[in-house]
Amino acid sequence: MRMEERQGSRKGGGFMVAAPASGSGKTALVCGLIEAYRQKGQRAAACKCGPDYIDGLFHQEILGVDSENLDLFFSGKEGLKERFFTHAEENDITVVEGVMGYYDGLELGKDQASSYEIASVLHLPVLLVLPCRGMALTTAALLKGLLEFRKDSQIKGVILNRITPMLYPRMKEMLEKTAREMGHEIKVFGYMPEDAAFQFESRHLGLKLPGEIRNLKDQVRRAARILTETVDLSGIMELAKENVQEGFKWPEHAEEYNEKPGRGVRVGVARDPAFCFYYKANLELLASLGCELVFFSPLKDEHLPEDLDGLLLGGGYPELYAAELSANTAMRREIKDLLAEGNPCVAECGGFLYLQEELEGADGVFYPMAGALAGKASGQGRLVRFGYIEVIGEKDGNFLKKGEKIRGHEHHYWDSTENGENCLAVKPDGKRSWEAVHMEGNLFAGFPHLYWPSHPEFARRFVRACSRRRV
Repeated sequence: MRMEERQGSRKGGGFMVAAPASGSGKTALVCGLIEAYRQKGQRAAACKCGPDYIDGLFHQEILGVDSENLDLFFSGKEGLKERFFTHAEENDITVVEGVMGYYDGLELGKDQASSYEIASVLHLPVLLVLPCRGMALTTAALLKGLLEFRKDSQIKGVILNRITPMLYPRMKEMLEKTAREMGHEIKVFGYMPEDAAFQFESRHLGLKLPGEIRNLKDQVRRAARILTETVDLSGIMELAKENVQEGFKWPEHAEEYNEKPGRGVRVGVARDPAFCFYYKANLELLASLGCELVFFSPLKDEHLPEDLDGLLLGGGYPELYAAELSANTAMRREIKDLLAEGNPCVAECGGFLYLQEELEGADGVFYPMAGALAGKASGQGRLVRFGYIEVIGEKDGNFLKKGEKIRGHEHHYWDSTENGENCLAVKPDGKRSWEAVHMEGNLFAGFPHLYWPSHPEFARRFVRACSRRRV
């Protein structure tokens, strides 16, 4: 079927889970709902608003469902629709997890790229999680504010969190009655009781990785069993079907988008608990260009995979595994040698730290790393950089040329003595910027996590460089 003839439709529907603030229970509810639908034999997909990786790992590793990042800053409206409809095709239901507070966007005082704007672009009904502990009538005031802050809030339902079974019926009646009096037909679809099943552990970058939380699959199954009793799953399914009729026409991409310069190219992708932060869109773009992605573990594997033409070292938590990474001397040496031979490599955040001479572990000890780059990285005890950026070339690099822009995100508590100076990282408001990134030959390394589809030529140049190594 030709790309331009495909229409955006889904077997089922979709909805967003949003909240007044982070820490309100969105991830626990999303995981519990997806597992509850799966236990009923329904096919579910997951999405996460914003640039976050960790919630997507929860969706994939604990629930066994594919997860997609939805980000308007990265992809724009049409790109957002394309990624969402492609991801949601043929599923009974797609659950989208919001980010931060519902209206929180790129900048203070703006809702651009917020969960609200994403719901509006995709015409998704929104299920609002309202934490109730320590509140009663005040929840109605909070709901009123969220409903009326924007003319079309997209909010169609509510789930109450941290509430007792005894209090729930009266709170449901009060909130629905108050909403009707304000002119809103809002249904309270159920509640999440005070229960350990809905409490996930966290650390400085957000939730802990799924593999680090003992018995998490059992915890999510228990959450699903509880929600089956406390939430109107059928009612939510009907709500989700309201936007099935959304018609989206896939764009007809230019011929250059369909070229396969990476046929026969093998790209090694570091993937283990230390290096696990990758945008699905980036890996799919490389695959669409013809590359074979070969996954390996700098933690556990003694040697690199054979016949690699390029390397991706993603973000993650290398500081938590610094001793183990350092002890794997054969892997460190092979990666250093591969880069010394001129093989293309993109290293982001944690991967960038791994390429340096030394890394301070979470235990406060400095450990030797690959040594492919000069510099020493250490924990700062505070958030060094956080948020969206545009990375602008300050010189002509092999993958990014002078003046070209690619979008990305930074979020790190570690810093380096040598962050690079070949690019400029600029905040979306243009008011703050700083030097970043090493562009040395076929190496592109720095703290920014890049969203490659925002500048596809970056990926094509990387792949062509990999292909040339085979000649």
